Amino acid sequence: MKVTEHLQTAQKAEKTLISYEILPPLKGGTMHDIFKVLDPLMEFKPAFIDVTYHRQEFIYKKRPSGYFEKTSMRKRPGTVGICAALQHHYGVDAVPHLICGGFSREETEAALIDLHFLGIQNILALRGDPRKDEGRFIAEPDGNTFALDLVKQITDMNQGVYLDDTIQGKGTDFCVSVACYPEKHFEAPNLAQDLLHLKAKVDAGAEYLVTQMFFDNQKYFDFVKACREADIHVPIIPGLKPITNFKQLTGIPRLFFIDFPHELVSEMTKAQDDPVAVRNIGIEWCIAQSLELKAAGAPCLHYYTMGDVPTIKRISEAVA
Repeated sequence: MKVTEHLQTAQKAEKTLISYEILPPLKGGTMHDIFKVLDPLMEFKPAFIDVTYHRQEFIYKKRPSGYFEKTSMRKRPGTVGICAALQHHYGVDAVPHLICGGFSREETEAALIDLHFLGIQNILALRGDPRKDEGRFIAEPDGNTFALDLVKQITDMNQGVYLDDTIQGKGTDFCVSVACYPEKHFEAPNLAQDLLHLKAKVDAGAEYLVTQMFFDNQKYFDFVKACREADIHVPIIPGLKPITNFKQLTGIPRLFFIDFPHELVSEMTKAQDDPVAVRNIGIEWCIAQSLELKAAGAPCLHYYTMGDVPTIKRISEAVA
């Protein structure tokens, strides 16, 4: 079932859905590691589960000769297989993250064919981050440079248009989503320009949006209003992440270019020497955010789990 169909059904019932995002296990992990994360959360009947993808990185290994060998590695493989396993095991719709980075358009098409074959109907299309050794994002040769390009490729396949135009293939039926940024993407010069790029992705076929984490609901409400004024009318799902330790107050803004509300920072600063108190403050803040968003009619509450089952379960219990 498409995520948009879940959202339409929930809207008619005046209900806010819950969904989760999980990480693939590190190399050597198994599906049992995934089940340990999701089993305690399935009682909350998530409408869908996102599975992230971690792009290929390179490390340099020193050989006995003294030379360094460039070696490719992926720490968290298996997104496509995990999505298929989740749908089979739980009967829940899975949403694989598909990125531009590290893939040619041919490799992307092959992945999409596999996903279609496996009955996976939903995709979150992302550009992805640059490699750690790159100052800016660099696409693969014959790869998609922007999320917009990836959305267009998926939309083409939905219409039966493949890279080899001598082959008349059947059209796929993917529901495509993209990420959005209530505090704007850090590479955009301003929010207005960011919204122009977002509208281009919607016009190209993106059917719903999922926000980056935020900690001030007013930023989400203002962003939704700005989107509607920019003629972007698809559902906008708020992405939520609880703060569980004091170091995140400096780490998250540095990595994700977002702000924390003064009240949250003040409360955590007072409790910074008490890890349990800090954790409780973060969880209660996320619960309050969730309840306010739910009361305001947000279509779905999407939680970035990061494998922290007890925290996410506590929040889900308070919100369900």
